[in-house]
Amino acid sequence: MNSETVLEVHDLHTHFFLRRGVVKAVDGVSFSLRRGEVLGLVGESGCGKSITALSLLRLLPQEAARTVRGKVILNGENLLDKNNREMRQIRGRNITMILQDPQTSLNPVFTIGNQLCEAIARIQRGFSGRTLLQRAIDMLRKVKLPAPEQRVDQYPHQMSGGMKQRVVGAIAISCEPQVIIADEPTTALDVTIQLQYLKLLKELQQSNDMAILFITHDFGVVARMCDRVAVMYAGRIVESGPVRQVFDNPAHPYTQALIRSVPKMKQQVGRLHTIEGQPPALSDLPDGCRFAPRCPHAEDSCRAAYPPSFTLSAEHTADCWRLESV
Repeated sequence: MNSETVLEVHDLHTHFFLRRGVVKAVDGVSFSLRRGEVLGLVGESGCGKSITALSLLRLLPQEAARTVRGKVILNGENLLDKNNREMRQIRGRNITMILQDPQTSLNPVFTIGNQLCEAIARIQRGFSGRTLLQRAIDMLRKVKLPAPEQRVDQYPHQMSGGMKQRVVGAIAISCEPQVIIADEPTTALDVTIQLQYLKLLKELQQSNDMAILFITHDFGVVARMCDRVAVMYAGRIVESGPVRQVFDNPAHPYTQALIRSVPKMKQQVGRLHTIEGQPPALSDLPDGCRFAPRCPHAEDSCRAAYPPSFTLSAEHTADCWRLESV
């Protein structure tokens, strides 16, 4: 794996300004991504994973959401300082995104070839006509879509979910970006197709030396796909580190609870572990640790102030007051 850092996120804050108040969807997120690395961003639904991804690409709902603070450094440049025209040149060429539902990602009234050619022509100006179509076919072949010469003339409704997800992947890699954000790309797929798609994505990542931010709620996918993992809760990353270290020695009570919730196929259990309670409302966050109301180890200090990030090893950190004495 290349040690070159291609993406750095520093203290990112993205808020929604609604009539009922300010919703702090992303509230101080920081991480880095190296070339050829897969970083898993994991957590419960609503914790801010997808809004983090949309913040990086500057694709937030314009009327309601705004990144109020932070830096997103891609190749030494802060994307938050770019205007809309400059961002249109960066999206696709340098950083792109695979959305979780291919059914809504593809336009139903245009053929697969139309949509692939549009994405390629927008970034790579040298392609046109037959050359552009051949490039689209090559991309479909690269993602192992059967009979790509025929598929370019088909519409999304003529394909299965797995095929459409491969098309979305082909569009994402068509301009050979440095960073791909994969937002739960296997959610709409059945289990066998999920495995095939994950294997394909890993092969593409390794062959093109791309960096991937893989957003998921599935620790099994993290174990298979990722080099490092960042655990997110209520708008903050509460623990991060190499996958093996976090799995073997989870330090934050939330991470421990998530891992205990994963079924163990080799063990017979009566009931699966559950995490009692609900995450806090992002419009009314507590002063202390946000997991404290659900944490069996919570003390008065946990409710009084949010804990700093404690270093457990070279790359393993966690936000928990219990680690202060470790």
